[in-house]
Amino acid sequence: MGVGSELLALVFVIEYLLAYSALYSMAPFHISFEWWMLPGLLVAQDFFYYWKHRSHHVIRMFRASHVVHHSSKHFNLSTALRQSWFNPGAWIFYASLVLAGFHPAAVIFCQSLNLMYQFLVHTERVDKLARPIEFIMVTPSHHRVHHASQGSYLDRDFGGTLIIWDRLFGSFAAETETPRYGLTKDLDSLNPIRVAFHERAALVRDLWYAPTWADRGRYLIKRPGWTPSTPPENITRVSR
Repeated sequence: MGVGSELLALVFVIEYLLAYSALYSMAPFHISFEWWMLPGLLVAQDFFYYWKHRSHHVIRMFRASHVVHHSSKHFNLSTALRQSWFNPGAWIFYASLVLAGFHPAAVIFCQSLNLMYQFLVHTERVDKLARPIEFIMVTPSHHRVHHASQGSYLDRDFGGTLIIWDRLFGSFAAETETPRYGLTKDLDSLNPIRVAFHERAALVRDLWYAPTWADRGRYLIKRPGWTPSTPPENITRVSR
């Protein structure tokens, strides 16, 4: 999954470059980036990453890509490499940074640092860290919660490097019980094609058989598990 993701990233990076270049050309002014701006830009980028990540759990058309990352029943450094092969439009979440005048290269650099940090928290080898670190930073403990599939842990701990966003916006959960990894309905297959596209195929089927165009739209933007006959309060959150 990691090899496929990286190979296709060479193609989809063109989407990022074209979009960011167009946005940067429309920015009312350009910020001359200095090294001392890096911490602030990292925090800003992580803020938008939080909302990107959260949307990829609660909006089905985004979840169809992200579900690949959560399909492993194990949790280790290799899990970090289990990535979607097709995730168009993700640049939208960072568009405001480029429109604000930050150079696309600076934004992409911060995204890369964020991802490198996230690679390290995919582990069961590290227990909880010191309380000040656990309060501010995303740690392996927080990310184990994020990858767990039991109900008390679903849709929690979305932060990339900072856990403060989850604390501020009500999506934080502490690790109190042993996580059970994988999806709420596990995909019992190691076929990379099926792993990559199973949820997209399910979404296409739902769109095809939806009774109205309005319902087709709702399938795209509602939570995973929504159907035309399901009351909102009874939707099963299956975003893992």
